[in-house]
Amino acid sequence: MSIVKSGINCKGVYETGGSGVIIDSRDYYRAFYHTARQARHYILLAGWQFDSEVALLRGEEAALADRDVRFLHFLEELCEKSPDLEVYILAWDFSVIFSLEREWFQTLIFDWSTIDRLHFRFDGKHAVGATHHQKFVIVDGQIAFLGGMDICASRWDDRLHLEKNPLRVDADGTAYGGYHDIQSYHTGPVVKELIALFAQRWLDSGGDALIFPTVTAPLDLGGVRGIPITAGTVAVSRTQALNLEPPQPEIHEIRRLFIDAILSAQRLIYLENQYFSSQACYWALVQRMTAPERPKLQIVLVLPQLLPFTEELFLGVPQMRMLRALKRVAQQHGHEFRAYSSACGRKGERKMTFIHSKLLLVDDRFLTVGSANATNRSMGLDTEINVSWEAEEGEGSPLTDSLRTVRATLLAEHAGLLGEDRLFEKIEGVVSTLDTLADDPDCRLCHYAPNGALEESVWPEALEPIARFVDPEKPVLEEFVYENLSRYETSSLLKGVAIISQWLSAL
Repeated sequence: MSIVKSGINCKGVYETGGSGVIIDSRDYYRAFYHTARQARHYILLAGWQFDSEVALLRGEEAALADRDVRFLHFLEELCEKSPDLEVYILAWDFSVIFSLEREWFQTLIFDWSTIDRLHFRFDGKHAVGATHHQKFVIVDGQIAFLGGMDICASRWDDRLHLEKNPLRVDADGTAYGGYHDIQSYHTGPVVKELIALFAQRWLDSGGDALIFPTVTAPLDLGGVRGIPITAGTVAVSRTQALNLEPPQPEIHEIRRLFIDAILSAQRLIYLENQYFSSQACYWALVQRMTAPERPKLQIVLVLPQLLPFTEELFLGVPQMRMLRALKRVAQQHGHEFRAYSSACGRKGERKMTFIHSKLLLVDDRFLTVGSANATNRSMGLDTEINVSWEAEEGEGSPLTDSLRTVRATLLAEHAGLLGEDRLFEKIEGVVSTLDTLADDPDCRLCHYAPNGALEESVWPEALEPIARFVDPEKPVLEEFVYENLSRYETSSLLKGVAIISQWLSAL
């Protein structure tokens, strides 16, 4: 039975000239650099965060480059060299909570002080409490990149995730730890659909209506070093909460996609994610594991070992409880459920690789990657976008082989065994293989071991009311308003309160 269903768990299924997965930001930043430098008409960038000084190339590659490799300077130089080039950057109008982590005065830096053909806008036109979390880039309508990666500080890393890497530093020279993420690339007709989505968000954010020329000159994609996925089509799925001004309908395609994929699993569920706090995903796993007469599963999660302190309080503690419960359900019903993390160093005090990827794979026949975390808000509140590939049931299709390759190389990377992908190709026994590696203190793969002391402290209980606002599946105010619209005759007043609150939240 097919997982992907147009109009239900995806906007649609679109033809692609070619697609694939790019692992970690060295390869993504390089791919963007080499394709963007060929642009002659337009570059579209939507994301959660952009920083002007991020170096797209580093080390020898940067030394050999014939132009500035810093993000904003690179884009300005492209505009100067190509008189018809227009660049549009749409970034989330971030909450004050994130102000210490963001580059200040970005409207001045990106818009007012740059060439006129470089356009920058903040996007805050979404439901109260939401974030604009979609991350995708389009170059001349010829190629699109989409996934979990932003072009911002503290994200660049390569697949080795060395404990110490002199190139893994921010613009001010500050070093940071290992960082893992996933992006996809696409050519062909699906790019037009992503262009339309960008143009609509630009318009909703208060920008002018955008019309882009048709570009027929192909790009040289030699700089795109990813894992090709042999598929003629790809599905596009979204999350968007109900918004009144501007009018934006409620869209829960990604939530339904995750549920449908989990329930369809016959042998293996493999998930990489920054978080695991989604009630929808949790209950889908419980339902699948308790379903009578269904095959036994191997369920593998790869998560960060530790989150920043505030995230650990609000998301980490619910995550610990969910994982413990899922492990108990798996044991009771004969499934194998494991959660792992990945370290940078092999010996001594371990420094962990931060897992930022958003990937779900089922049975080597279905794969989705994108911006959506396995959180409540990514399933119902924030603006998110994912792409998915699905093979026909059964073994031996080229697409199934491609998805197996993606899974095997990711597991090899987490274990510090790049190039030995064959160890992880078979679904049978994959948990046993991973357990053996995780039990070895010299292996980078390790069992997920969160800070249990935090769960036993008074903090989680004291902060529980706030946590409901940190990771809600619906806009808290709208949920109250719309629950009461049918109950009271003052519906126009309540609707007015909702609109005014959204205006205030955007200030």
